[in-house]
Amino acid sequence: MRVLVTGGAGFIGSAVCRHLIRCGAERVVNVDKLTYAGSLASLRAVEGDPRYAFYRADILDEKVLLQIMRRERVEAVMHLAAESHVDRSIEGPDLFMETNVLGTVRLLNAALAYWSGLGLEGQERFRFHHVSTDEVFGDLPFNLGIFSEESRYAPSSPYAASKAAADHFARAWHRTYGLPVVISNCSNNYGPFHFPEKLIPLTIINAIEEEPLPLYGSGANVRDWLHVDDHAAALDLVISQGRPGESYNIGARAERNNLSVMESICDLIDMKLPRKGGGSYRDLITLVPDRPGHDRRYAIDPSKVERELGWRPKRSFEAGLSETVDWFLANRWWWEPIRRERNSGSRIGGLHRSVA
Repeated sequence: MRVLVTGGAGFIGSAVCRHLIRCGAERVVNVDKLTYAGSLASLRAVEGDPRYAFYRADILDEKVLLQIMRRERVEAVMHLAAESHVDRSIEGPDLFMETNVLGTVRLLNAALAYWSGLGLEGQERFRFHHVSTDEVFGDLPFNLGIFSEESRYAPSSPYAASKAAADHFARAWHRTYGLPVVISNCSNNYGPFHFPEKLIPLTIINAIEEEPLPLYGSGANVRDWLHVDDHAAALDLVISQGRPGESYNIGARAERNNLSVMESICDLIDMKLPRKGGGSYRDLITLVPDRPGHDRRYAIDPSKVERELGWRPKRSFEAGLSETVDWFLANRWWWEPIRRERNSGSRIGGLHRSVA
């Protein structure tokens, strides 16, 4: 397929671009605004491939999006561009409404105009894949329940609300206009090139630098952890084999509370990079006040994507986390510039905080 990926310089988007090129896609068109969390360095493995193209563009620019679709003759749109950091959404929700809601509507409009101009065969082949999050479903008790595709929407944060609204618009464009839309909702991702404002990369980097490891509340909040490369493989199946009008939940059945995740990271780095003064990196864990509206637990039932599309994650959480720690230890060239900008205060306010 000829796939346009929005947000392809972001964490999940760059993994999708690398996966698609690696698996033989005819064309991968990366459209990204390059906000603070976007990094073309994450795409060095594919930037020289003649099947890959990059356009610096804003998903709010409907006219430019349509021009790119026509120029590249795309057969599918995989929409990952979004503001995604919950803390930032609490501090400034307007940007999340603009990018995640209005940006999605503008992209849907461009895709509809493009799709409407295709012949019958092209229309039948075309897919618009809206990539979303399990946070749209809200909060689960610690020991009861699991999110399915039929779970009601109950977002807790401005970020989750903006993604929920985008999901609804994507469904509406399918039902009202016939645009062949598929939706996926994923659990927490982790892996290489993860921008260090999220729990796992921030903990790894702070531990390497022997800085405090802040943890919200008591660290009891539970998430289902999904390796980004496993997620990219699932998204490939959804866009190529998913049924228009359907949604697919993608999770790894790997629930862990935040404290245990942080302790596992500390134990791995204890083995791979022992502290200079001795002791464990666990000693750096520091509890900080919880954030407003912090959901207790997310848990995904991936039975539908397993059953209908044959997807299974290839990595256990333990193996994936160890690989991720190894990657951050071996790739300081990628995260050190981000860290310098954080320390200068020029780009990443509040990066010292742990989020999940």
